[in-house]
Amino acid sequence: MAVSPPSVPSVPSVSSVSASGRPARAPRHGAFHPLTVAAVDRLTDDAVALTLRVPPELRDEYRHAPGQHLTLRRSTPEGTEIRRTYSICSPAPAADGPGPELLRVGVRLVEGGEFSTFAHKEVAAGDVLDVMVPAGRFVLDPVAAPAAGHYAAVVGGSGITPVLSIAATLLAARPDARFCLVRSDRTAASTMFLDEVADLKDRYPARFQLVTVLSREEQEAGLPSGRLDEDRLAALLPALLPVAEVTGWFLCGPYGLVQGAERALSSLGVVRTRVHEEVFHVEDTAPPVRATATAAATHGRVTARLDGRSGTWPVQDGESLLDAVLRNRADAPYACKGGVCGTCRAFLVTGEVRMDRNFALEAEETEAGFVLACQSHPVTEEVEIDFDR
Repeated sequence: MAVSPPSVPSVPSVSSVSASGRPARAPRHGAFHPLTVAAVDRLTDDAVALTLRVPPELRDEYRHAPGQHLTLRRSTPEGTEIRRTYSICSPAPAADGPGPELLRVGVRLVEGGEFSTFAHKEVAAGDVLDVMVPAGRFVLDPVAAPAAGHYAAVVGGSGITPVLSIAATLLAARPDARFCLVRSDRTAASTMFLDEVADLKDRYPARFQLVTVLSREEQEAGLPSGRLDEDRLAALLPALLPVAEVTGWFLCGPYGLVQGAERALSSLGVVRTRVHEEVFHVEDTAPPVRATATAAATHGRVTARLDGRSGTWPVQDGESLLDAVLRNRADAPYACKGGVCGTCRAFLVTGEVRMDRNFALEAEETEAGFVLACQSHPVTEEVEIDFDR
């Protein structure tokens, strides 16, 4: 998940002004609220869209930037808690308007996935789900977008979900903006949000460019089938648009696709700060890790600041900073605990840590001092982190 650098649109505040014009109360990190399911729409044989209704008193808290995600929580009959993160596909509300009445997320069925199976087989309209307030930095602020900005995205599978929100919000808010979407799917039948993307093409024919590649099925027209790897993208992208003139690139999908697209853009001379990434699925591969030291201490203490309150607690052997905080602050933010979603991002104030995995933070973020609490282990005896930055 990316932090927007100065050369691209900045991340908007999701809680700056309420519908009444008064400063809105900032959502608490990791805060969950019960939201009613307004609709369950089947997108494909293995994907559904859940529409959640936000009551008026919570609409400021669920104000979101295009590209952010929601964490959904459920308790199993065995008493365990399951959390999963799903990107918001619906357009973001206007900065000067009320918060959203409805939020829509896409859920792809994962083999053996506890929450995705629950969403596909059990969730129905009228049910109530626990939903965390929006989070994430894979965003584009249309208000801050430069005049006549040109944006592009390379997505695979369910990676279309946040990009759909980004493209729809940008094109509606900025009549001078252009957006090129290159999407890869297995087959036409497995393609999520076909109608929604087609609607964007119908509404903005001169400003929205769509290129679809199917990896396991031939199309009657368009590009031949096959995977979008580094070499193919390096040849394809310059033929589609002026690569050097693109203000911001958004890469979202499986790890292999995102990394291949990043390398292709690098080979084409694209500045790294113009590229934003979000990984949706990680294969069995060596994870990218950026750490401040190489060996973990056998024990230590962590001081954590969360929602304006600080505390200091011991870190048990082998325990992550997040788990140490959770033993004392159940409201600490997290979702996947796998180094992918970035929900537990925190600023390292003092001390040194070792991160096991990092698929969520960009180089700019780690260089600025941010870490993933779920993957961080203390190297020094004393470590201080700040979830509020």
